[in-house]
Amino acid sequence: MDTIRAFIAIELPPAVKTELGRVAEGLGAGLPRGAVRWVRPAQMHLTLRFLGDTPAERLPDVGRALDAAAATQSPFALRLDGVGCFPNRRAPRVVWVGLAAPDGGESAPLLALKAALDGALTPLGWPPEDRPFRAHLTLGRVKDEGAVRGVEWAADVQPLAVPVAALHLIESDLRPDGPIYTVRRTSHLRSD
Repeated sequence: MDTIRAFIAIELPPAVKTELGRVAEGLGAGLPRGAVRWVRPAQMHLTLRFLGDTPAERLPDVGRALDAAAATQSPFALRLDGVGCFPNRRAPRVVWVGLAAPDGGESAPLLALKAALDGALTPLGWPPEDRPFRAHLTLGRVKDEGAVRGVEWAADVQPLAVPVAALHLIESDLRPDGPIYTVRRTSHLRSD
């Protein structure tokens, strides 16, 4: 059976990717080479849902689910909101920059869009994830825990705007030199 490795995401404007690259470069400057595998800015996006290996024959159904979720929400904006780590700063596995509403709080439109997406995917066999959704943009994944012990993970992050106007179904083709992403479908948020 033909499958693709897929996820659903929100694309980022070039200025945001540039800022994320600047932040990652600053964080990595004092670390040993290879301690963190940094994500290339061109590949950064806001993942709303990882689907994993998805049968190609299911893509039309997933596309309709994207359309249904996108129809529930008008375009809105987020903003970059500071550096964090999963699971925590003392023992990080993932280093990220958060996203917030323009006023700095949680984004009700983003949470509503995520809930609509989960609701549309559940009947297709992708129930909501067990962990709560935390809007973040992955900067890097820790490869050497000892090398990052005691790092503060602090950086000035410009609160740049991240407009949200569409959902994208993206194919991820894993390669030795990094993944290749191909947008398979775009569903635009409703226009009022």
